[in-house]
Amino acid sequence: MRSPLSPLQLALFVAVLASLLFMVQLQLFSIAFERLGLSPESAFLLLMSSLLGSMINLPLFSVRAELPPMETLPPPLRRLLRMPQRPFTGRTTIAINVGGCLIPVCFSAYLLSHNTLPLADASVATALVSAISFAFSRPMAGLGVAMPIFIAPLAAALVAMLINPGQSAPLAYICGTLGVLIGADLLRLKDIQQMGVPVAAIGGAGTFDGIFITGIVAVLLA
Repeated sequence: MRSPLSPLQLALFVAVLASLLFMVQLQLFSIAFERLGLSPESAFLLLMSSLLGSMINLPLFSVRAELPPMETLPPPLRRLLRMPQRPFTGRTTIAINVGGCLIPVCFSAYLLSHNTLPLADASVATALVSAISFAFSRPMAGLGVAMPIFIAPLAAALVAMLINPGQSAPLAYICGTLGVLIGADLLRLKDIQQMGVPVAAIGGAGTFDGIFITGIVAVLLA
């Protein structure tokens, strides 16, 4: 059976995994998860589930799409940033990424139900980060939606500390992850038909796309 990862993508996966383990060793993740009220065992389960889930896309529906007029990235960079995909046939499949969408959404719901965090605070914070994510995200023909990696965690941490300093850690995770999903993914669905991609996953490439990491960095900064 052919591996779903190219040699370059496999090397990138191993490098990211090694980086994650190194960060755990430095207790950066431990600090963030402790602020979120998770035990070491629960934190490890969440981390590994997000990492493995980042390779799973659940298809929802497909839309008619067009090829972009020209490539916007050189082929070597496109191979580095993208998973191998089937040829573009004029339709784009809209999918949900498990590690980059389902798990962060479920964990955000868990945080919201297990903390004394008003729903209004979470809603306002998420709306603000969503607006910032939409403003800074850009559709990239043949690739997807891109956004500077530190914009969302910085915005989430700042918004959380301004709105509810006493619950800034869980609020930063919630508004950071949900804000990116809404602002950079859901609100950009209208641009999908002009990107020329076979698959557009809500949550992007999961952990590698930065949504999970956005939440953790936001917690560390808040």
